[in-house]
Amino acid sequence: MEDDRTLVLTRHLAAPVARVWQAWTDPEILPHWFGPEGWTCDTHHIDLREGGEWRFTMAGHGMSFANRHRYTRWVPGERIEFLMDGFEGEADAKRVVVTMVPEGDGTRITQTMQFASAEQLRDVVDNYNAVESGMQTLAKLAAIVEG
Repeated sequence: MEDDRTLVLTRHLAAPVARVWQAWTDPEILPHWFGPEGWTCDTHHIDLREGGEWRFTMAGHGMSFANRHRYTRWVPGERIEFLMDGFEGEADAKRVVVTMVPEGDGTRITQTMQFASAEQLRDVVDNYNAVESGMQTLAKLAAIVEG
């Protein structure tokens, strides 16, 4: 964790940046890997571009959560920024920045999530295993792009 409101996850992927970018920006690919093991994304609307949004329900382990990603910045092959919240405009939206940097024969992906408060971050880390879940999500991404 960078500070008391920020969670940073990173992983080296044995795949070129172009393939990693495609996995994040292709509406046929993203819903298949996004989320931790045992969770699925039921897409209601998907418009993957700067200014677009993805609305989906993440379901698994007898639970479901409304999700909305509002894409605020895209730098092709380098960076995606979005606000993550439920289906409605929540005051506590998380700001997410995903960067993709060439490293060796692959790509270093870093996902930085900034929460509205330190308490909100502690809640997801303690009660929802945010670090482990995030690393599982990156492992699913790796399985898609490295295969």
